[in-house]
Amino acid sequence: MIDGGPSDRRSLFRSAFQKWAGNMMERTEQRMVARRYQRPPGALPEIGFLAACTRCGACAEACPPHAIMTVRSDGGLAAGTPHLDAAVQPCTVCPDMPCAAACPTGALLPPLAGWAGYRLAELTLHPERCIAFHGTACGVCAGACPVGETALAIDDAGRPVIRREGCVGCGLCVRACVTTPSSFALTFAEG
Repeated sequence: MIDGGPSDRRSLFRSAFQKWAGNMMERTEQRMVARRYQRPPGALPEIGFLAACTRCGACAEACPPHAIMTVRSDGGLAAGTPHLDAAVQPCTVCPDMPCAAACPTGALLPPLAGWAGYRLAELTLHPERCIAFHGTACGVCAGACPVGETALAIDDAGRPVIRREGCVGCGLCVRACVTTPSSFALTFAEG
C-alpha cells in the first residue's frame, strides 16, 4: 500500500511505466534488428539510424575509399542502409568524415571532437593466430594503422599491442593482417 498522496502514486506509476517502456524498446529492437552491421562514422544508435536513414546513398558517394556498401535486399528493415565491412574495404579514417557530412537526414552526424575518442568498433587481437607471437617478425598491422602508435604499436618483443584509447576500430589492420583468419577481429556496438 502506498503511504503518500497523489504524488507518490504518480512517482510509482511513472517508474513502472519507464521500466515497462524500456523493456518494450529492448524487445522491439531485438525483434526488428536481426543482424548488426558496422555503420559508417557518426551513425545514430541502430533504431534511430534505421528510422532516420532514407537509403539515399549520399554517404557512399562521398566515401573516398568506397568503403561504404549497402545492406542487401534480404536484410529486413536494414535493407538499403549503409554499412562497412573491413574484410572488403575498411574505413580509412578520413579526418573530415565526408560520409557523415554528406548525410542529409542526420542519420550520420560527424562527432564534435572528430575521431578523438570515437569508435567505429572494438578491436581484439587473437595472439594464438598472430605469427609475431610464434617467433616470426611481422608488424604489417601497425604499418597499416592510419592512427599510428596511439592505436596500434609493436612492443619490444615485436608483438602488436592495441591501445584502446587511440584505436577507432576502422579495420585496416584486420584486412592487412597476413594470417588467415586475421589475427584481429572487430566487434561493434549493440545499438
